[in-house]
Amino acid sequence: MASWIGLILVVLMVCSHRAEAGRDEVLYCSACMAIADELNYTISQIDPKKTVQVGGFRLNPDGSLQEKTVPLAKSQTHLSELLDEVCNSMSDYALYEDPDTKEQSYKRFAPRGNDGGNFPDFKNFKFAGPEGTDSLKFACETIVEELEDDIISLFTREEKRVAKKLCSEISDHCKNSVFQHGEL
Repeated sequence: MASWIGLILVVLMVCSHRAEAGRDEVLYCSACMAIADELNYTISQIDPKKTVQVGGFRLNPDGSLQEKTVPLAKSQTHLSELLDEVCNSMSDYALYEDPDTKEQSYKRFAPRGNDGGNFPDFKNFKFAGPEGTDSLKFACETIVEELEDDIISLFTREEKRVAKKLCSEISDHCKNSVFQHGEL
């Protein structure tokens, strides 16, 4: 019986290592970068004056409740809600090929409400139909599921360069030297 359990554990470790190694770096790095970008944008659109009281229902030794006020945009509850929706915006992204370097990544092609209608040059985008968007959305959902606590922690601590920290240091999705340029 113990040998079967050992065999099963070895098979699971090999399969999980292969699944990790088989991930498309362009897809997962782009999804990770898009998560950071979308969250940064959404947070920037929230009135910084809006706050929420956080704290437990524990009493201090003097019998008073300890409450703390934090900006709504950086509260764990709000960030969890944003993470629940962030992957829906992956339909606004498509595979982009840099005309000079021929490097590929998924980039946002759809302008946001306050972009002033600035549209990117579509000739460098490759629109693969729903399967391309579905792949990016699946990668996004996988990253959110695996790294939800890390993502929330980075945003609540107001880390500088969240995309670099999340996508290169924590998740290792953008480990290739191609992705180590200024965009992170």
